[in-house]
Amino acid sequence: MDRYNQVFENNKKWIKTKTSANKDFFKNMEEGQDPDFLFIGCSDSRVPANEIMGLEPGEIFVHRNIANVVSNIDINVQSVIEYAIEHLHIKYIVVCGHYHCGGIEAAMRPSNLGLLNGWLRNISDVYRTHFDELTAITDFELRYKRLVELNVVEQCLNVAKSASVQKAYWDGKLMGIYGWVYDVGSGELIDLKIDIRSIADKFREIYILYQK
Repeated sequence: MDRYNQVFENNKKWIKTKTSANKDFFKNMEEGQDPDFLFIGCSDSRVPANEIMGLEPGEIFVHRNIANVVSNIDINVQSVIEYAIEHLHIKYIVVCGHYHCGGIEAAMRPSNLGLLNGWLRNISDVYRTHFDELTAITDFELRYKRLVELNVVEQCLNVAKSASVQKAYWDGKLMGIYGWVYDVGSGELIDLKIDIRSIADKFREIYILYQK
């Protein structure tokens, strides 16, 4: 059996597994979704959000793109954030990068990649912002890892710039914005313990859109 048709066989087995444990599993899915988490991650096929978090379908609202970028002019990610806040009333927003990210590495080794150039410039700008720290790291792999982490920090800050996020936070409906890194080599989720509130407060007069 080829890989394409194998998918449908896998689907039948998955349905059987789910309904064996809970005969109303899919009936419950029809009722709607009530996730606590918005997960903004990388499109990389090695980073399956539900699996690495140990959660079931319906428990995570997911947006993925190359290198987990939260661009302020990307209507896709901004629509996802607003929908998650305003309609799903999620409690936690997570930006999750991962080590060995191809998008991050591509931004570190500049070359003409056509349509990708503009997208990767978001990451190049993170590199520029933290240039002194990163260039002080002489080992390429360690610098690569640190850029993955710093990119997560900057994308968390981009999330915090959203008016709907600020309103939900000040109204006590959003618990916080969290930055994680997934280590594809070990399977570990790493909480970077980013104090977004403290960082954002430094730039309050520039980015504040809502406050009580």
